[in-house]
Amino acid sequence: MIDQIFIRAKQHLLSPLAGAPDWVMQIVSALINIAALLAVFLTLFALISVLERKILGRIQNRYGPNRVGPFGLFQPVADGIKMLIKEDIVPARADKVVHFLAPILVAATAILTLGVIPYGRNMTPFAIDGGILFFFAIGSTTELAVFMAGWGSNNKFSMLGAMRAIAQMISYELPLIITVLPVVMVVGSLSPDAIVAAQDGYFLGILPHWFVITPWGATAFILFFVSGLVESNRTPFDVPEGESEIVAGHMTEYSGFKYATFFMAEYFGMFAISGLAVTLFLGGWHAPMAPLQLIPSYFWFFAKLASLLLVYIWVRGTLPRTRVDQIMNFAWKFMLPMSFTCILSAAIWHYQGRGMAGWLWSLAVIAVVYLVLSRLLDTRKRFAPRTYRFAE
Repeated sequence: MIDQIFIRAKQHLLSPLAGAPDWVMQIVSALINIAALLAVFLTLFALISVLERKILGRIQNRYGPNRVGPFGLFQPVADGIKMLIKEDIVPARADKVVHFLAPILVAATAILTLGVIPYGRNMTPFAIDGGILFFFAIGSTTELAVFMAGWGSNNKFSMLGAMRAIAQMISYELPLIITVLPVVMVVGSLSPDAIVAAQDGYFLGILPHWFVITPWGATAFILFFVSGLVESNRTPFDVPEGESEIVAGHMTEYSGFKYATFFMAEYFGMFAISGLAVTLFLGGWHAPMAPLQLIPSYFWFFAKLASLLLVYIWVRGTLPRTRVDQIMNFAWKFMLPMSFTCILSAAIWHYQGRGMAGWLWSLAVIAVVYLVLSRLLDTRKRFAPRTYRFAE
């Protein structure tokens, strides 16, 4: 069966070690998983980097990269060579060890989070019972790496930029985690595989049983996606790249391949957050309709992942950057209350038997809280009408 072709390929690679001790088999199996994970996502990183520039070029009515290779497809190769041969400049008074370790920790964190996501049927690289907990426990070390980058640079602009980025990331990590809780509560498991299995099945063979179909699931998905934009430092929340001092935040003192590592980690974090969103709310590797189950499961996962990545790029080409105070106000005054509302709404949906009555009561709770917050946070009354005066 073509759906299990990669599983069979791995078993074929392990077959020469049939008589080896179990620990040897486990180590070799883990190394195969890691190699496959890096090969897939490094290729996806190279592809999305050039596609993003081409799509942004279309949005902005200009050409994207089109000089290096056919249709500019070799541009990532040129960029990689450029970063490798550029001089690695380290400030004289920088903490060289911390300065060196920061980009490594950022990249390692992003790669580790990719290991617990189910990419297809029986295709979870490291299936552990607390996969969701592992994802957030490892992902939270990103703040430490950002602080190391700012502190190790021995530059006040880097340090201030790092503190602003950390404040932003911690603020949005709360709604990011809280919006996952309704899914965990409804499924009763922290395992990504169990969450995907809970979304199996179709209503009348057409409508999938994905959590995004429910009112609380749709709301939690939107909140999760917005929080993911912040965690990935993407527009309109990319404060480190939009500082008032015209510097790059904690990355100001980085050049060459170290800077490229930060760049790669940003995309890997985007892949991880998008992959988790697909797992939690969009049915994971399940097909959108029953007749389409003949298509391999991993195709559907990566199709959904590509759709979310396209939205990331679309948002970047459409929305302007927001100010730091606007970002923080939005997190604490709107995102956090709405996240807790999703928990209440999911509980009502569950205890109403997960039927139409529960669906309507769940929608009513979310609508009421949204309308109340909209009235309380209405900013139009804070600003007087502008009067434009021109010299005659």
